Amino acid sequence: MRRLIVNADDFGLTYGVNRAIVEAHEHGIVTSATLMANGNAVSQAIDLTASAPRLSVGCHVLLVDGSPVCDAAQVSSLIIESGTPRFRTSIFDFALQCMRGKLVPNEVETEVTAQIRKLQAGGIVVSHLDTHKHTHLFPQVLRPLLQAARNCGVRAVRNPAEPIRLARVATKPALWKRWAQVRVLNRLAREFRAAVKDAGMITPDGTLGVVVTGVMDEQLLKAIIERIPEGTWELVCHPGYDDDDLARVGTRLRSSRVRELELLKSPTMRKELENHEIELISYRDLK
Repeated sequence: MRRLIVNADDFGLTYGVNRAIVEAHEHGIVTSATLMANGNAVSQAIDLTASAPRLSVGCHVLLVDGSPVCDAAQVSSLIIESGTPRFRTSIFDFALQCMRGKLVPNEVETEVTAQIRKLQAGGIVVSHLDTHKHTHLFPQVLRPLLQAARNCGVRAVRNPAEPIRLARVATKPALWKRWAQVRVLNRLAREFRAAVKDAGMITPDGTLGVVVTGVMDEQLLKAIIERIPEGTWELVCHPGYDDDDLARVGTRLRSSRVRELELLKSPTMRKELENHEIELISYRDLK
């Protein structure tokens, strides 16, 4: 049996991203989305969920980029010193802080809890967690994040590990660096699974599409679908509209969001899934 969750990240980033995610759910193959509690358009995203009751909504936890939900004094190890409290923008700097033991676990738990609670206070039944740039693969983040999830009644979390043999669909030289990064992160996969099991939580068998983020096209998506192994997997996607709001955010993913939106709404992709007998599910369906 092969099952697939199609999860749209960055819900709450801009209104154009919000609208695209709901469209890709109602008219395409998106089954779940993860909402940014500290996103510029989080209130609009929460309002839109009322028209999409079948969309499973999780929390897209931010510990890099953006600003904390908590007061700076509560999460001082997570922020850089500047006029307005901000998270680090570099994932490499964040990783260095983790390796040096500079992140305070209680502060990670406090911020993750605040982000989940903010969504729950808005009426969202948070079905799962993932993190911006997959920071929860770092053990210094994972255990306090799982504790926050359990305390808030969230039972599922993304497994960011991507099968190396499947990631090889990304044959373009520009993606080789990202492919190498995925290999490094995958070394943490065993510890990740053990921690999730100890916490009594659930997770898919892995994630697809990480390496090709920003360059997904019809050929790559078909190649991924053809190679999905047995089990339950998550396809990460980033649909959106490339408008002025998105330009102001400063994300590197702009025109690619529009391409992904069209792919996710394409009847061809749904037919591909049917032809390969892959069942679409959401995080709500995980057992």
